[in-house]
Amino acid sequence: MALLPLSFHSPAFSIFPPFTPNKAIRVLDPRVPFAIKRRLVEPLLNRTFAIPLAEGEFDALEGRRISLTIADLGVTLSLKLESQRLILCREKGEATIRGGWREFLCLATRREDPDSLFFQRRLIIEGDTELGLTLKNLLDGCEESLAQGRLGELLLGLERLVRKE
Repeated sequence: MALLPLSFHSPAFSIFPPFTPNKAIRVLDPRVPFAIKRRLVEPLLNRTFAIPLAEGEFDALEGRRISLTIADLGVTLSLKLESQRLILCREKGEATIRGGWREFLCLATRREDPDSLFFQRRLIIEGDTELGLTLKNLLDGCEESLAQGRLGELLLGLERLVRKE
């Protein structure tokens, strides 16, 4: 009796939806310990904003909390300013800026005017709108785009991944 070769081209494998970076982030983010997120996010943000932080441009945010919610990824980062350093915190922000990750990318790379993103409601401020507008204006006032250095490399890498989706 001859044995038939096993076939691994089973149609069962085709029932799984394709893997995308968005899905991976949605699955991984809740599983990453807060301490690791903090070690990754804080140095990146503090290097990116080193000059405006040192010049006191962010002082209006001292002791306040703001959340950035990237809705399509299911990710929320809450930040506060302490002693001229941005700190990742567990508490919900007094204000939240919510939008899709492509909108945050447009904001960070200055591909689109920040006011347009807000007026078109692609980015939304919730909670303390005055605090949210203060942050928006601070980001808008940065002379260079945020897509500089390591943060820029990360943002541009994410942009390349999304274009493949």
